[in-house]
Amino acid sequence: MSKHLVLQTDFGLSDGAVSAMYGVALSVDPKIRIFDLTHDIPQYNIWEASYRLYQTNPYWPEDSVFVSVVDPGVGTDRLSIVAKTADNHYIITPDNGTLTHIKQHIGITEARIIDERINRLPNSGDSYTFHGRDVYAFTGARLASGVISFEEVGPVHDVDQIIELERTEACIKDGMLIGNIDILDVRFGNLWTNIDRALFIESGVKYGDSLEVTIKNNRRHIYKNIMKFGRSFADSRLGEPLLFVNSLDKLGVAINQGSFANAYHIETGANWKISIRKATDLIFS
Repeated sequence: MSKHLVLQTDFGLSDGAVSAMYGVALSVDPKIRIFDLTHDIPQYNIWEASYRLYQTNPYWPEDSVFVSVVDPGVGTDRLSIVAKTADNHYIITPDNGTLTHIKQHIGITEARIIDERINRLPNSGDSYTFHGRDVYAFTGARLASGVISFEEVGPVHDVDQIIELERTEACIKDGMLIGNIDILDVRFGNLWTNIDRALFIESGVKYGDSLEVTIKNNRRHIYKNIMKFGRSFADSRLGEPLLFVNSLDKLGVAINQGSFANAYHIETGANWKISIRKATDLIFS
């Protein structure tokens, strides 16, 4: 194994929860290398946890082990699993939808249910509210350090039974591109959609084209305007909106040196829809 352990939670860093997970992992193997994906997932936001794994996972060496703990169902009968991805990474997480984007975009080849009789921090059996420390960090460290093999995690779990969150595939309909606002580029307030660059180009759009962009939350209109498709932010004036291709080869929406999300109070998920069509009669001056 790689001895790389990558942690993601919604715990924040204002108390000792993440530090406790580090301590458990190091008690398994002091030589293990621990990294933070993020601990700023909004509380209970499984959708964002799913996307951040997808955003990050492919860029790590094979056999890296990820632990993702966004777990509003902690202490219930929801399953704790380890999934092996098609590109040979391991993800330890509650089976609550956190694997949605990985399963759909990367693929999961195998999954196992964590056998807590074996893979649980010793003397933690009466605690049912901190599985991130007692089960996930402990199992993740054991797997990453080679103390256990993937097969020793526990019994096989049917990959087809892994829980997925509702989402809509991007498509072209009646000459219009339709997709979701999947996630925010949080620090800068850009919107990242699920519309692939290839699908966008298939619709006949070219750099410099003017496009009508509509954003809805359920059926409520939030935003409608004309903007340019640019290669970079330099293709728009300060304060102007634009469409661009982001680092995941998806279509993004931004304001040049501003926060699009804050300006229009836009959030993410299956209910946030974006539609795009050519505005051939309008020209940016």
